[in-house]
Amino acid sequence: MQLRKSPRRQVGAPALAALLLALALTPASAPAVASRSAAGELSPRLAELAKPSIRSAPAATQAEALDLPPSGPGSLLRDEGRVLVEVRLDRGAAGLEGLRAAGAQIVDVSQRYGTVTASAGPGDLRALAEVPGVAGVSPVLTPIASASTCPAGIAVSEGNVQLRAAEARSAFGVDGSGVTVGVLSDSFDQATEAADESGDPVATHEADDVESGDLPGAGNTCAGQATPVDVLDDSDAEGEDEGRAMAQIVHDVAPRADLAFASAFSGLTAFASNVRALAAAGAGVIVDDVSYFEEPFFQEGPVGVAVTEVSEDGVSYFSSAGNNNLIDAFGRDIASWEAPAFRNVGSCPAGLPSFAKQCMDFDPGAGVDPTFGIRVSPGAALDVDLQWAQPWSGVSTDLDAYLLSAADAVVAKSEEFNVVSTQRPFEFVSWENTTGTAQTVRFVVDRCVLAAGCTGGGDAGTPRLKLALLQNGGGVTETEYPESIADDTIGPTIFGHNGAKDAISMAAIRFNASGAPESYSSRGPVTHYFGPVNGVIAASSLPQPEVLSKPDVTASDCVATTFFAFFAIGHWRFCGTSAAAPHAAGVAALMLDKSAGAEPEDVRLALKRSASPIGGSLPCAVGAGLVNAVGAIEELLAPGSGEPPACTRAWVVLGQETIEPVFVPVAPDGEIPNPEPAPKIPTPPALPSPQTFFLHHPPKVIRTRGRTATATFRLGSDEEGVAFLCRFDRTGTRICPAKIVRRFGLGFHALRIRARNTNGIADQTPAVFRFRVKRAG
Repeated sequence: MQLRKSPRRQVGAPALAALLLALALTPASAPAVASRSAAGELSPRLAELAKPSIRSAPAATQAEALDLPPSGPGSLLRDEGRVLVEVRLDRGAAGLEGLRAAGAQIVDVSQRYGTVTASAGPGDLRALAEVPGVAGVSPVLTPIASASTCPAGIAVSEGNVQLRAAEARSAFGVDGSGVTVGVLSDSFDQATEAADESGDPVATHEADDVESGDLPGAGNTCAGQATPVDVLDDSDAEGEDEGRAMAQIVHDVAPRADLAFASAFSGLTAFASNVRALAAAGAGVIVDDVSYFEEPFFQEGPVGVAVTEVSEDGVSYFSSAGNNNLIDAFGRDIASWEAPAFRNVGSCPAGLPSFAKQCMDFDPGAGVDPTFGIRVSPGAALDVDLQWAQPWSGVSTDLDAYLLSAADAVVAKSEEFNVVSTQRPFEFVSWENTTGTAQTVRFVVDRCVLAAGCTGGGDAGTPRLKLALLQNGGGVTETEYPESIADDTIGPTIFGHNGAKDAISMAAIRFNASGAPESYSSRGPVTHYFGPVNGVIAASSLPQPEVLSKPDVTASDCVATTFFAFFAIGHWRFCGTSAAAPHAAGVAALMLDKSAGAEPEDVRLALKRSASPIGGSLPCAVGAGLVNAVGAIEELLAPGSGEPPACTRAWVVLGQETIEPVFVPVAPDGEIPNPEPAPKIPTPPALPSPQTFFLHHPPKVIRTRGRTATATFRLGSDEEGVAFLCRFDRTGTRICPAKIVRRFGLGFHALRIRARNTNGIADQTPAVFRFRVKRAG
């Protein structure tokens, strides 16, 4: 990823002076304390990365040492040999020159939040932490772009029909003219290889898409489509061009709307800056499909604040809801767990570090359970995002997260210095099941209390806490607590700006479906307990929690593009809420073409009031229903009344009595009785798993006169309609097509494949083919 400053983000002396003044007026952070693997102000993961033996190791070895995935969401965001970090400044900061002198390359400076996003080599990290005024240095994890590799169907632009966009263009004479739609994602025209892990070159580039009429530009032969996409920032050199695929969808729905693009993969505050930059460039509609793991669960974060600002200036903002829902064998949404308070067990499981003495009790009843069991599929990666209800810059409690094996061994951990360094209530744990069978790991939360001897820790607070399994729709089949009981809530995974108050949050439905949304489409609602993150001063608690009905509406996915993201039945298919969001943004462009003065809230209400029902699906899964372009324009021209169906749940006032009308009945005298014990759920019967085999593979020794050789594989199964999960050598497991053509370098290689059927059951005995590429002669 090439990291560079946008002209709109240049930082001069006046801006720097304002930043330092703002920091000087804020309280200093607590003094640094020797702590768990302390190394100056570096986070534990960066301290590990800075060690000579780790920083010189291959990226995959580094990732293993840091308990992070080697690539993709949750991995270190890299720029060749450098990593992207966020530097939190305290008063008395020496400024940007001190950071540059320590080897940092400045990417973004946020005066409001007192942070600098920079790239640095692992060998420079310690020097970076020692710059005067640096309160903490933490890694930027690769965010989630909400695409889903779930191929289906045929044809191009199915959303035009499903959402009645083609009908609306004809009926109202609209095509998006006069409206600019801004797109935020990874990259626009940087990809060199196809996104399907085949190793083939990317199928098209921007020039090809313009020539074929899939994007506007000078080579587009369609009248009124000669204005090229205004690319403000395409700095993610390692991106897969998901932004270009989104732009194609907008262009299909609103063919004469102008398009603009900016990357969202340069750190959280840089993302917020690019939201504002697109608005400044004239965008009346903006859409994104990105989720940063550290975005807050319990308040609006920096990007959500930027969304509010551009919305107040008249921009309609759309965001993917995310692809993080998980459904177990009984049809329950199990992707998150939330408790109203930290419940101290008083002890911790064996195997944890000696300083871990106060662990969370996951049992909501009279029992005691210091672990939360999670069943992880073979070859799957587990990503757990833990947060607690304390505001950014007001964190007083330090929680740590661990994953334990069945033998009480720590297989992954996250021990951030939440109080003395990051001032964010956030921990992230990642682990991959590399075995051929499903494994149950146990999640543990330890409260690191300074007064109890845990150095670098915090107070004995009991904040509300939530963990979310951010799995992109798969990899976890069971959790120990799959149902909401008493005050513990299970299910919602929309968070951050994807569920911002002023964003229109998009769920996804298959383009040829009508009765249910995609199973992976994230569920709501979103509940905020604090005001927005508006700077380095902690936000106050809200008078009462704000429950946001999310998602807002649903739109099409698994539609065809020219190159992204998965090849199936003759077309490239783009699935996920990432595809749904640009469909709705295109419909909004049609709406604004017909009614240029419509405000963002007018657009939102028109979309929700006109939405078509989706079977018996509830608002927490689909919002108001399926986007109806014809009905939305009619509603905009002649507004109706009434509130659309909403996704709500009981809320809790921090520090006060729980109000829980959903899960706990209220007795006639007004008292809340003790809930009955949860019923025992029978173990579901075992479902048959598919068998996997190779229909074709190369010889065991491939000879080449060059440095690489092409190998072709054809995959088969004894069941129809399966998806194939592939793992090349030591890379992560990915979905792949039934035919794989890929280039391999000299040496030994292995391809492991498993079929996964429509029930979500994968072959537990993968087929493996090992071979060697050898120089001829």
